[in-house]
Amino acid sequence: MRKMLTIISNVLRGSASRNGAELVSEGARVVVSARTYADFTPQATFDIKKCDVHKLEEGPPLQATLTREEGLQYYRTMQTIRRMELKADQLYKQKIIRGFCHLYDGQEACAVGIEGGINLSDHLITAYRAHGYTLTRGGTVREIMAELTGRRGGIAKGKGGSMHMYTKHFYGGNGIVGAQVPLGAGVALACKYQGNNELCVCLYGDGAANQGQIFETYNMASLWKLPCIFICENNKYGMGTSVERASASTDYYKRGDFIPGLRVDGMDVLCVREATKFAADHCRSGKGPILMELQTYRYHGHSMSDPGVSYRTREEIQEVRSKSDPISLLKDRMLSNNMASVEELKEIDVEVRKEIEDGAQFSTTDPEPPLDDLCNHIFYNNPPLEVRGTNPWTKLKSVS
Repeated sequence: MRKMLTIISNVLRGSASRNGAELVSEGARVVVSARTYADFTPQATFDIKKCDVHKLEEGPPLQATLTREEGLQYYRTMQTIRRMELKADQLYKQKIIRGFCHLYDGQEACAVGIEGGINLSDHLITAYRAHGYTLTRGGTVREIMAELTGRRGGIAKGKGGSMHMYTKHFYGGNGIVGAQVPLGAGVALACKYQGNNELCVCLYGDGAANQGQIFETYNMASLWKLPCIFICENNKYGMGTSVERASASTDYYKRGDFIPGLRVDGMDVLCVREATKFAADHCRSGKGPILMELQTYRYHGHSMSDPGVSYRTREEIQEVRSKSDPISLLKDRMLSNNMASVEELKEIDVEVRKEIEDGAQFSTTDPEPPLDDLCNHIFYNNPPLEVRGTNPWTKLKSVS
């Protein structure tokens, strides 16, 4: 007790000596720690934007309840995605990451909100902007960063790269525009066939929304009442083409025609979470598929080869950052409702930066996979087999 009083006394005096500075730091931690357990609001309810609906009598609720623990977790995950993507940008410009690389910064509320509305036992498949979903589905920063640099410790053993990452119940990362949509319906068919009350979240972008295979999939999913949530992440541009120039109708949530739809504020993690819960309940009740359009925005260009400012202005990007940033929105809500302190969130930021630096260090020092591993994992559970190389006399072995 006496030591505690001494610490607080030193804090109040603002001692300038080195030892005093250490005591101030320790005292500050004690004060923040005390606030953590005593003074913070454990739960708060927020008004959220009303969703536009299609072929639904009612939509998701107009209020969302957030616990302090959920808020801190959402904040940490979104910051991790943001910092990881910024580090990937840096490594790409240093030519440490090569090839295709599509970054997700700006769209973090989509991945985190969707995950908050479903179960880890549910299934998810997306296109090639997949780093954020790989993290929310259980991948680690180390595994993701190492995959980007093609190292053995990568989540796909260094053989998938940016577009092809997988975890349990997460089926990629798919490089062909729109091709993941029928695959996702196939996963949903398996869920229905097995009767396990699971569902599949099937994501695609506004640039893929005019693909014929997507409409074919809508038809089959509706006929068979598959437990599938089709989600169009509308970030306003398909590569360098604005949605207004690419689509005769930009009401993507109505594109299912006979499938109910929702248009959601994709920059608000709570709005996305509540809409996803609503959609998941719809699917699990046996009503068949539902379509969601998440209105979001990417800060980077389409890929690292696209500077992202030839078809939109820097002022447009800055306006979205200043008015609609998903991380800032959550942070402001938590601070204004006494659910966290500035110091606490800064501490999370420091921890996230450290995790990202550790992942980057691992991704540049971990060895590349040897040539002997090239053909492994072609099949899931087969005896070893020989695979022909680039010419008839080159033979490689494949191990499941």
